[in-house]
Amino acid sequence: MKKGILVFLVLVVSLAIVLPVFAEDVTQDQKAEPKNLRKEIVRLKYVRAQDIYMILQTYVSRDGYIRFQNEMPYLLTIGETPENVDKILAVIREIDTKPADVLFTVQLILGSETDAQTDAELQSDPIIKELRKLLRYKGYTLLDSTLVRVINRERASVILGPKGEFVFALQPDVAGDAKAPVIKTEVRLRQITQQKAPESKEGTAQAVPNVTTLIESTLNIKSGDRTVVGVSKLDGSGKGLILIISGKIVD
Repeated sequence: MKKGILVFLVLVVSLAIVLPVFAEDVTQDQKAEPKNLRKEIVRLKYVRAQDIYMILQTYVSRDGYIRFQNEMPYLLTIGETPENVDKILAVIREIDTKPADVLFTVQLILGSETDAQTDAELQSDPIIKELRKLLRYKGYTLLDSTLVRVINRERASVILGPKGEFVFALQPDVAGDAKAPVIKTEVRLRQITQQKAPESKEGTAQAVPNVTTLIESTLNIKSGDRTVVGVSKLDGSGKGLILIISGKIVD
């Protein structure tokens, strides 16, 4: 009887030692990364990892992962089932594409109610012909013109005017399909004038720049089209500024 009790106690002690170890092994196996995950390191070209992370997360399973570090914004590490990895890589190829380049032609024209003289290069301009029917200006003078090339969704600005007194800025956003793209463009024209500041105790006065927004608009341009952005009257002079732009998507 005593021998049976002794054997039973030995068995209980052995189980008390083995069961925790077995449970720990099971827990470690559960925490271990599944062996069937396919791992990929992806180097992005045009978009940052943080910008597409949330989109890619929709393709991640419970056991998979997508990771990136702020120190390497164009690098992604992926661990997923082979099927999901293929889906994620397909989405990346769709998103990580070179943004469009847009070439704008900008013209700043001065219209006058009193001076009927028009520059020779504007005489046959179809837009100027149309403006003659709509506006009171008799003469049109080209103050400045320039080309502005900008990457889609980025901002660009240039100085315009014979004295560099105007600042023109824009930001395009190309939408629509490749066959009929539309360039949604934010445009702003500002004038910078110098005003004298009050004299200091030393009797000196410094010029202070005064910035006035003349034209501000958002318009949709089809690639290759040319249009009037806006007209801004110059106070008390019978003159006005006319801003004309065209936009074209280039390779």
